[in-house]
Amino acid sequence: MPGKLADIPAQTKTIKAAGAVAWRPGPAGEPEILLVHRAKYDDWSLPKGKAEPGELLPGTAIREVFEEAGARLVLGRRLKPARYKVNGRAKVVTYWSARLAGTDSSAVPNGEVDKITWLTMDQARKHVTYAHDVVVIDDFAAAPADTVPLIVARHARALPRDGWRGDDAYRPLDDQGRADAQTLAGLLACFAPRAQVVSSATVRCLDTVRPYAERAGAPVRAALELRVSRTTPPDSAALLAAVASSGTPTMLCAHRENLPGLMAAAAAALGERSLPSACADPLPTAAFVIFHASAGTFVGADRYELADS
Repeated sequence: MPGKLADIPAQTKTIKAAGAVAWRPGPAGEPEILLVHRAKYDDWSLPKGKAEPGELLPGTAIREVFEEAGARLVLGRRLKPARYKVNGRAKVVTYWSARLAGTDSSAVPNGEVDKITWLTMDQARKHVTYAHDVVVIDDFAAAPADTVPLIVARHARALPRDGWRGDDAYRPLDDQGRADAQTLAGLLACFAPRAQVVSSATVRCLDTVRPYAERAGAPVRAALELRVSRTTPPDSAALLAAVASSGTPTMLCAHRENLPGLMAAAAAALGERSLPSACADPLPTAAFVIFHASAGTFVGADRYELADS
């Protein structure tokens, strides 16, 4: 019988890491990419690092790039991962496109990275030491770098319906749901430090978005039309068309029952005729899909769940 996960020797487990194609606008308008040099290995690579225990990978990417290069980032679309072996162990590095939001020059040089450089994509392809970095750079180059997130989320776990005697609109989150709402706030901030927040006007949805809204310094718009009993296809289309055309990062929270219609409306508002694969399966509680848009046009969609982010 196969052993439990805890019984598997640590040295056989996959190493999980995260990094970014960190970019900034260059003088000619083309993105410039951040590369780091590690003295120990005398190599040039995309910045990355191993996840700490309990750390969600988007947070790993932001932390590692700051520690290695002093760059503060806002994550965009997820890129192809790099897979290779280190001392016989499998390693998977998840990468994101990431816009530079600021720098701290005191962070470099340090014990691991002694030099950094910003190069055009063509220069970066020639400069990196490893072929798998070229694959990630090519994936980054395949779509617009500067995107705006439209986030469609399901509320965190609430008290069971059959154990709640009051109006369902006032059914609150349970203990796990409240904890997940706090975790969700940090995860969402990786992609949208500031955003407009629109929520179903139910307690469980409002309590889900409140920690993020407080962190982002954003008011919450309680939308009656997002309650399950009020949502209709015209309502969804009008709401999503409005937020998509605003060009502003937006976080929207709703219910299992009306999420499929909302995600279809989001895709349609951005000119995508078919539903992205990230939306194919029902979202568990506290999960979300990010629709990435450039100039109001669909670029891609990524799905995030707290259990595997």
